[in-house]
Amino acid sequence: MRAALRAVGVAERHDAFAAELEELRALISQMGGLAEHAIRESMRCLMERDVAGARAVVEADAALDALEAEAERRVVAFIARQPPTEADLREAVAALKIVGVVERIGDYAKNIAKRVPQIDAGRSEIEPLSSLPAMARVAAEMVDEVLNAFVARDACGAEAVCARDRIVDDFYDSVFRALLTFMIEDPASIGRAAHLLFVAKNLERIGDHATNIAEMVYFAATGERMPERQRGDDGIGRP
Repeated sequence: MRAALRAVGVAERHDAFAAELEELRALISQMGGLAEHAIRESMRCLMERDVAGARAVVEADAALDALEAEAERRVVAFIARQPPTEADLREAVAALKIVGVVERIGDYAKNIAKRVPQIDAGRSEIEPLSSLPAMARVAAEMVDEVLNAFVARDACGAEAVCARDRIVDDFYDSVFRALLTFMIEDPASIGRAAHLLFVAKNLERIGDHATNIAEMVYFAATGERMPERQRGDDGIGRP
């Protein structure tokens, strides 16, 4: 009888843990949605010279910060309440790291939005390069896909996200070269071109952070580190 009661207690605790982890996944997915929207919206504001919209992106970052704090609180409470299984602990620790990275992705989108007034101030000296929106689209898709992989515990999906990082890197190299050419040919464009270069760098860093999340997702799902990816030349302007 006692053994049966203990088994029921263990099952109840497991169900409670599973429910808490599901809520945590939903919270992190919500964070990812806000970060993805911020990336897309900041780029729209850049292309349309929407200074008011850019200001709204900056102000909306506070909501992402609040969700980060709530997610961290839930992870700590989850770990402290009862000793979780190894798999649950891996996911909880991964979640704790992921929320910080997603918040940082939001900061990069906010930084892009902050550039909009400076770029707009120069009027039409240099139009935002056509490759920047495409670069932003890939970076935003990576954020969406990697958090979907986290919710689904999809190790293969995480690996696919890492494979796309090369696309973002190639975009960055192309933008860097184009902007360097602009600055050499027209020194008066240096200020605005520098702002666009910072925009491209922020997008490149978003791609890097998406791959970092992918590695955490892979470890949480499998208990193993993701196999080392084949890396090419680091390219111009990247460490």
